[in-house]
Amino acid sequence: MPLPRSPDSRWLGGRSDLRTDRLLLRRWRDSDLAPWAEMNADPEVREHLGDLLTREQSDASVASFGEEFDRRGYGWWALEVRAMGEFIGFAGLDQVEEDMPFTGVEIGWRLARRAWGHGYASEAARTVLAHGFGGLALSEDLAVTTAADRRSQAVMRRIGMTRDPAEDFEDPTAPEGPLRPSVLYRIARGAGH
Repeated sequence: MPLPRSPDSRWLGGRSDLRTDRLLLRRWRDSDLAPWAEMNADPEVREHLGDLLTREQSDASVASFGEEFDRRGYGWWALEVRAMGEFIGFAGLDQVEEDMPFTGVEIGWRLARRAWGHGYASEAARTVLAHGFGGLALSEDLAVTTAADRRSQAVMRRIGMTRDPAEDFEDPTAPEGPLRPSVLYRIARGAGH
């Protein structure tokens, strides 16, 4: 399924990507669909997310990412290692789902297993935070994961986010079981990120 194309990149002041020394955060390409589907079929990548996705579900998620970017002006960037031009996952911002017990804009990331342990998630997340607080003028950013997802929580702490255990909650969008107990991390603009 080809991705929808949009010439509109107002959300980044005319640019369509963000860069770090090692990473490119960019709009999705058709060439990302196969490695994205592989990630969504990997039980370790999806351990804290729920069911594995079919290729059709995976492709549909990418199409929705583009629609959200066009509609809201922010969303999930495809994440690429610049030196190799290799797709490794995503990072970005999304509106918190309506069913959640809080509102706001959420930062998130998901990387292929081969990209774990290289600091890419923290590097991308710091860049996304800087854009959210600078380019989008957000006053606060949130992050949510399952209580059992220690890797994501470690990234949240590394980028300066803090958790108040009083805000832990049962995720109403998750099925009954181990994916329901969830934690909420926050960071305010100017909080040393």
